[in-house]
Amino acid sequence: MSASLPRRDRFLILLCLAAITALSWAYLIHLGRAMSASMAEMDAMAKMGMPMEMPWTVKDLWLTFAMWVVMMVAMMTASAVPAVLVMAKSRVARGEGRFSPVTVLFTSGYLLVWGGFSLAAALAQWGLHEAALLSPAMMTTSSWLAGGVLIVAGVYQWTPLKQQCLSHCRSPFDFVVTHWQSGMSGALSMGLHHGAYCVGCCWALMALLFVMGVMNLLGVAVLALLVLVEKATPAGALISRLVGIGLVVAGIVTIVRALY
Repeated sequence: MSASLPRRDRFLILLCLAAITALSWAYLIHLGRAMSASMAEMDAMAKMGMPMEMPWTVKDLWLTFAMWVVMMVAMMTASAVPAVLVMAKSRVARGEGRFSPVTVLFTSGYLLVWGGFSLAAALAQWGLHEAALLSPAMMTTSSWLAGGVLIVAGVYQWTPLKQQCLSHCRSPFDFVVTHWQSGMSGALSMGLHHGAYCVGCCWALMALLFVMGVMNLLGVAVLALLVLVEKATPAGALISRLVGIGLVVAGIVTIVRALY
């Protein structure tokens, strides 16, 4: 892959990915403000003795799924940029054209996998809501559950599966070389494959949103930055393990506090 990616193509790719990320964050900020107003209204209703908890409907599940999808796009698109650029460059080097639908299909496949994760997260949120384990801020009300999630996420940072997936995400060139598939269907398949590794790398970190608050935008931003640091910096693998230690400690402290 000696051919370089034309500057115009590189600019268009970066512009599109930046626009997708910016629009997703803009929606999350809007949604966060709307939720703050809704929570204030719910507090007022609670003071008046009006019922608060309502069973979820299909519409509630759909809206929650959409929220998770937008959140994952906002958080994960930036960390996919190196893989998308390498993918586009490889198409040029192999004579399959310039900025084209194959690059879009690769990115779509990547985000489609995160859409699958979003569905699982929405169903988990539904279950927590029905079990009365979720606050109006979409944060678990159980210290035991919060501590357990922290410990699981921390331990996972040290597992071979996490390190294998992280190594894959940190080496987009190796991925393209070893998993190359030609054509449009091949580009989509490669995107799905890369997305699966990415979910394998980050799913436990995303579960922390149930501890911090699903719509805690500061927490969302911190997790997005952590994912980017893990994948794109020289010390990413070390930082991943250090974060794991911190999460385990935080989980133990959370559970111990629940005992007293």
